[in-house]
Amino acid sequence: MSGTILITGANGSLAIPTVEFLLTNYPEHTLLLTVRNPGGDDINTEKLRQTIARFPKGKATVRGLDLSKLTSVNTLANELIAEIKTGKLPALSSIIGNAYFWNLNKDTITTSDGYEQTFQINHLSHAALVLRLLGSFERSGGRVVLFSSDAHWPGKNGLEKIPVFIPSNLDELVFPEDKEPHDNMAQGFLKYAQSKLVVTMWVHALNRRLQRNNMSNITAIAVNPGNMTDSAALRKNTPAMVQFMSKWILGPGRPLLRFLDPTMRTTKEAAVDIAEFATNKASPGEMGFFTMYKKDESSPDSQKENVQDDLWKKTVEWCRVRESALPLN
Repeated sequence: MSGTILITGANGSLAIPTVEFLLTNYPEHTLLLTVRNPGGDDINTEKLRQTIARFPKGKATVRGLDLSKLTSVNTLANELIAEIKTGKLPALSSIIGNAYFWNLNKDTITTSDGYEQTFQINHLSHAALVLRLLGSFERSGGRVVLFSSDAHWPGKNGLEKIPVFIPSNLDELVFPEDKEPHDNMAQGFLKYAQSKLVVTMWVHALNRRLQRNNMSNITAIAVNPGNMTDSAALRKNTPAMVQFMSKWILGPGRPLLRFLDPTMRTTKEAAVDIAEFATNKASPGEMGFFTMYKKDESSPDSQKENVQDDLWKKTVEWCRVRESALPLN
């Protein structure tokens, strides 16, 4: 494969080393790097631009994409479909859904589309982007790389206070009500964990549909990239306690903590796996759930096909995509 690799949240702490690794080791690819704020006033976007400036011009471009707005997703998808059709941009070889959001400090945040923001950014907008762009992959196929977490499995993440679950009324995922007594940390992390559980389930549902619609040359994986102790996520929208742990315990203590949790590593280490997955060099043709670079079993709840199918239908509804326009059934 030598087509375009689309990365969302491309100015993130995991994405930038992924971009650098791809440009260094896979220069045949074109990188389309999307960020919420492509302007020069964003420190992280400027760091991304400085990274790609060290490589041949034209191999990577930065574009705006606000995943909290479905209109922004649709606009970008329409642009890419047109550019690939006319040959202005090589066909897709991979989509890396790196962008994320969590909110462990405040009450529920609702997007302009009316949905809970964590769920929309982590799942809905990525699903809408993938569905719109499946027809723009290379003929040889490609890969969809979406991000799960150990948080999708009840009891596996130390920040969990409420075990993750899928509500019987699926609409509660996008229209949640803050519970009383209110604990922003507990309920914020639950929303994050639920989004990662749904991402994992949706990947399983997507792969089944790719298989039965003669699109098995495209495979989708949900990756738990590990507990990255230098991730900017630990310092954004988190309580002071989490930021303290990130700076003074997790980072400095990583070599020792790895004996207790082998998934603890740096974003630079995780970036290698993500790049190798995207180029299909790691586990070529494999699909499903991975923990770091190894094929793994996702949680028992995530493997319930009837719930996966229900979530598939609701995702199409929430994304406001016409089913007749889908390449899958």
